[in-house]
Amino acid sequence: QVQVAESGGGSVRTGESLTLSCTASRPGRDADAMGWFRRAPGKERIGIACIDFSGTSIYYTDSVKGRFTITRDNNKNQLLLQMNDLKPEDTAMYYCAADLSGAQSHTGAQVYCSSGGTAYYFGQGTQVTVAS
Repeated sequence: QVQVAESGGGSVRTGESLTLSCTASRPGRDADAMGWFRRAPGKERIGIACIDFSGTSIYYTDSVKGRFTITRDNNKNQLLLQMNDLKPEDTAMYYCAADLSGAQSHTGAQVYCSSGGTAYYFGQGTQVTVAS
C-alpha cells in the first residue's frame, strides 16, 4: 500500500518558523523525486520545493528561496521542509508528493516541481496559517 502522510503544520505569526515532515512509502519501491506543493486560498497547487533521489538536485520556487530548506532521509522514507521567516503569503495547505512508481526515472528537482515527473502520490495535506 502507498502511504504518504504529512505533519507539522500549524498557526504561527510573521517571522516564525515551522518544520513540515512527510513519510512516504510503498512496499518494494524507493521514492524517486519528492517535493512539497502548496495550494493557497483561491489559487492552484504549485510545487515550491523539490529534491531528487540522491539529494543533489534541489529546486525552490522564487518566493521561498532563502527561507525554506528541503531535505530527505531515504533510510527513514522521510522528507522535511524547514520554513523560516514565514509570511502571511505562505498561508496555504501544504502537500507532500513522492514518485513511488518504481520507474527509477531519476527525475530532477525542477522538473518534478513543474509537474513533469513520472508519478505523484500526494498526502492529505497539512495546513499552515501565518498571521501578520
